[in-house]
Amino acid sequence: MNKPKMAMEKCASRVLMLLSQLDRLNEEPKVCDTDAIRQITGKILHILQTQEKTRKEMVSKGSSGMEVILSSLENTRDLQTTLNILNILSELLTVGGGRRIGAFVSKGGTAILLQLLVSSSKDLPLNEELMLHIHSLLVKVGPKDRKFCVKARLNGALNVTINLVKRNLQNCKMLLPCLQVLRVYAGNMVNAVSLGKSGALDLMFEIIGPYSKKSTTLLKVALDTLAALLKSKMNARRTVDRGYLPTLLAIYQDWHRNDIRHCHLIIRKSILGCIKNLTAIKLGRKAFVDANGMRILYNTSTECLPVRTLDPLVNVSSLIMRKCFPKNRLPLPTIKSVYQHPLPHIPAGGPVAQLYSQPPEVDDVVDESDENETTEIDTENEEDETGHKRKNDDIETDINKLRPKQMQTRPFDELRIYEHFCVEFTEDFKSQDNDFKSCKAVIFPSSVDSHRPIVIPTTLAPVGSPKRGQQLENVQPHKLTESPLELGSISISKTPEGKSAPDLACSLSRLVLDGGSDDGHQEESGEQAVLEVPDTAAVLPLHDPDLYLEMMTYTRSVPAYTEVAYPDYFGHVALHLREPILERVYGVQRTKIFQDIERLIHPIDIHDKVVYDIDNQSSPVVENGESLKFNSKFESGNLRKAIQVRKFEYDLILNSDINSNHYHQWFYFEVGNMRPGVRYRFNIINCEKSNSQFNYGMQVLMYSVQEAIHGSPHWVRTGSDICYYKNHFSRSSIAAGGQKGKSYFTMTFTVTFQHKDDVCYFAYHYPYTFSTLKMHLRKLSDLRTAQIYYREDELCQTLGGNSCPLLTITAMPESSSNDHISQFRSRPVVFLSARVHPGETNASWVMKGTLEFLMSCRSEAQSLRESYIFKIIPMLNPDGVINGSHRCSLSGEDLNRQWQCPNADLHPTIYHAKSLLQYLRATRRTPLVFCDYHGHSRKKNVFMYGCSIKETVWQTNVNTSSCDLQEDLEYRTLPRLLSQIAPVFSLSSCSFVVERSKEATARVVVWREIGVQRSYTMESTLCGCDQGKYKGLQIGTQELEEMGAQFCLGLLRLRHFTSPIEHHKHNSHLLDVENDLIERRNIPNITSPTTYVLEEDEPAFLEEVDYSAESNDENDPDLEPDLQDNRALPDPSSDSEFSHQDCLT
Repeated sequence: MNKPKMAMEKCASRVLMLLSQLDRLNEEPKVCDTDAIRQITGKILHILQTQEKTRKEMVSKGSSGMEVILSSLENTRDLQTTLNILNILSELLTVGGGRRIGAFVSKGGTAILLQLLVSSSKDLPLNEELMLHIHSLLVKVGPKDRKFCVKARLNGALNVTINLVKRNLQNCKMLLPCLQVLRVYAGNMVNAVSLGKSGALDLMFEIIGPYSKKSTTLLKVALDTLAALLKSKMNARRTVDRGYLPTLLAIYQDWHRNDIRHCHLIIRKSILGCIKNLTAIKLGRKAFVDANGMRILYNTSTECLPVRTLDPLVNVSSLIMRKCFPKNRLPLPTIKSVYQHPLPHIPAGGPVAQLYSQPPEVDDVVDESDENETTEIDTENEEDETGHKRKNDDIETDINKLRPKQMQTRPFDELRIYEHFCVEFTEDFKSQDNDFKSCKAVIFPSSVDSHRPIVIPTTLAPVGSPKRGQQLENVQPHKLTESPLELGSISISKTPEGKSAPDLACSLSRLVLDGGSDDGHQEESGEQAVLEVPDTAAVLPLHDPDLYLEMMTYTRSVPAYTEVAYPDYFGHVALHLREPILERVYGVQRTKIFQDIERLIHPIDIHDKVVYDIDNQSSPVVENGESLKFNSKFESGNLRKAIQVRKFEYDLILNSDINSNHYHQWFYFEVGNMRPGVRYRFNIINCEKSNSQFNYGMQVLMYSVQEAIHGSPHWVRTGSDICYYKNHFSRSSIAAGGQKGKSYFTMTFTVTFQHKDDVCYFAYHYPYTFSTLKMHLRKLSDLRTAQIYYREDELCQTLGGNSCPLLTITAMPESSSNDHISQFRSRPVVFLSARVHPGETNASWVMKGTLEFLMSCRSEAQSLRESYIFKIIPMLNPDGVINGSHRCSLSGEDLNRQWQCPNADLHPTIYHAKSLLQYLRATRRTPLVFCDYHGHSRKKNVFMYGCSIKETVWQTNVNTSSCDLQEDLEYRTLPRLLSQIAPVFSLSSCSFVVERSKEATARVVVWREIGVQRSYTMESTLCGCDQGKYKGLQIGTQELEEMGAQFCLGLLRLRHFTSPIEHHKHNSHLLDVENDLIERRNIPNITSPTTYVLEEDEPAFLEEVDYSAESNDENDPDLEPDLQDNRALPDPSSDSEFSHQDCLT
């Protein structure tokens, strides 16, 4: 054995021997030899200082060394012995980290140290070395002992430390450990209040001061201690009352000016941390504004922006400024919708009754966040476990409620009226001899006056020489806006190939198409005005501008729209170019926020000019030729107000859903009078969701009329510098349904127009109007052949007087023989619906793909028609679509929350759709599949929500027997098939959990009450895909329609799994699914990606995306359509540059 090793073992054995001697002396206090103990502890200390590895022997498992040392410390009264033991402990705890400190705490070391501190403080004069050693140990031990703060308070140690600080303000050596211990003490709110009363705040302000290169470590600790103390609102108020906030601002300015090499970034950030805690209270915010804090932090932050390493300072400064930015109400007379619609009756206690019973001053905004703001900030930084618990709280755990119960809520005699929607089940097809007369559309006459004027809008342009391609012969543009032209007097001609397209705005203002006659305004020459439109018939077989105008005349809107948007009139041709998800530019959100703050700092630069306002239609906006011109008075349009805030910047406000005061997300509006090559910024300032895919690469959609006339009638993704963040506009707690601090969010984007005098349209997603649907259905009906059974019925009339179409599609029987008729009638039913939420236009494009496939001549389509009878409601909420709502019908309610008890008067489409389903069940024709098409604003890809008892219970801690969880797993077959067929479909995003908050949705009610096991909501992204062949691309209408067709192929494959002959061949795949689920279930802390309550996974930004320091993440009804509590996009709050969350609020 080598000599060093032998020496080490000799030292270790010697330490153990000394500890044994020390233990014997501790056990015999009567014969305790103070000198001996002093010598033994001195020897132990010497060995530990010279032989590091002997420390392991003292604290190794099974060793009693720590207990012996602590016992000696507790019993000794000798100063030198005490110092020796404290030095021994310091040596032991310096190396080894948390494990050794944990052992020290578990053996009562913290209490012994605190008792020693208090007892030693009574011996005068105080021994500085002893106090220094005790506090140095407490600094190491305190953060590792969860009960340290309580122990310190109960032992009376707080006052001892604070008195030491008072006596040693000029003694940095003693002051530093005392401040470090104070910082730990202040981590407890009760301790912080007690220290504040004892003068700790004043002491901190005696220590911190202007820029200095000396004692920077001490200053940093003092600032951190102050920040901890100021988390107490009582201390914050005391600090503000004593006028310390301006002092902090002055200190920060001084450090900012003098720290030119940015060597003391941590100190500068600590000063901001103290200011941040002071502004957490209303009094602090007022003092901050009064002290010109907004301008100070704005100026210092602006100087920091070019230096990326100073981002932490900019982030905290931005957070403080946004928090202190005065809360304002929206610049509207009321946040209620501009339009109201009388209801047959208003249920007491319902949303409409509550809305119109609110006092006039309900929209007034006051600062209500003082009571719970600190709690909210803390909550934002909690781990995801807490959020997961909250989500699990919404999961249904009652097995009896989960188990489907087919209830006959209406007598069958009442349901007989729905027989005429199912005539195919009684039709004998003999008298028609296969001529499909029996399946012609049943068109219900509309009560709409078809002779109202229809307008194709553009902005007015200066009258000049007519340019090529479009001539308005003998018609002065200014007269066109005043006098309607007869429908027959307008000739719509297609632009011939090779002919140049017209310059639109220079020769066309606004064409009014009137079905009536007005001879006084006809051209004397009798010649027709010619509007040339691009010929899109070759690529858009289902689009016809003439037919669209005809359908438009039968569409009823609450505002009585008479104008037609060009994109709806011309049509949209899907782009063949790929549109990648936009890469987020570093610093874009911060830049936008600072531009917003500039409005308060430099108000003289703000125009604040209203350029569009549907609240004041009687007072036309004065035009000066410099401002953009806006319009949204057409079907599905939504823009309430436009305010020019800078020369090329506009704030836009969306209208609430009718008979509501919220749901702002869908937009669709027209812009004209632009300058080419100029960057225009648009801010939609009353968004409500706490996050959006606009922060994750989604762009707005733009349609250029000039481009359309030149042969490119496309909606294209556009916009740069796009971001979404919390702003300073807010609603009162009453208007927000009792929630405090209900702020709005801004969605901002920048656009550079390419053409002079163009007319451009912007939309949240690809528009799909009710008139478009009617046009498509008319064109589809023309596609039917002798092999296709197609019938269109009117399910009901909506509140607004529009018809809700119901389609029946299947294959005609091969003949009128009994066998073929029997086979025809035995086909299972597939029930599809879409567009219950008007703003989810992508659902209509998916439905369009489904309908086109079903009506096509493909062999797969014929097989599908021969396999099923399709009942399809392509638009469940026509009124909402027509009037530009985002979520509600004219009743002011979300129709997808009315399926449990729909009201025939207020929710007619849901009432009759459910009744039809009940009729099908009563006649033993329960649908094999029910699917409601939706759009999802916070997730990527296409996915499904379904219903499963087993997978719901597995998300909870409820103990159930296996017999309670017996369930056919075939509800998973269709999603699995779609994941194999459709590149945009994501099986990992699917969920089959049933939540309490979704018990009134179509998916759950149809599953539970109608007994449809395969009851789904199919969600389509509004943004794009992060998997498959479309990964990294924004979704377009081509991909959405493709998904609709692929859904049909999935149903065709499903038929093989459900047919009696084939069923036994495919049971093995269900066993594989169940085994997979069980395996995932048995892995602790692992949740199946297809069963858990979904949370969106988004890559972290280099720039944090912070929404607000005060955001309260309330239940957002628009998170769904079917998974409200699935926080797809977390609300960021961290300060890290590589976080999901964004500290810019």
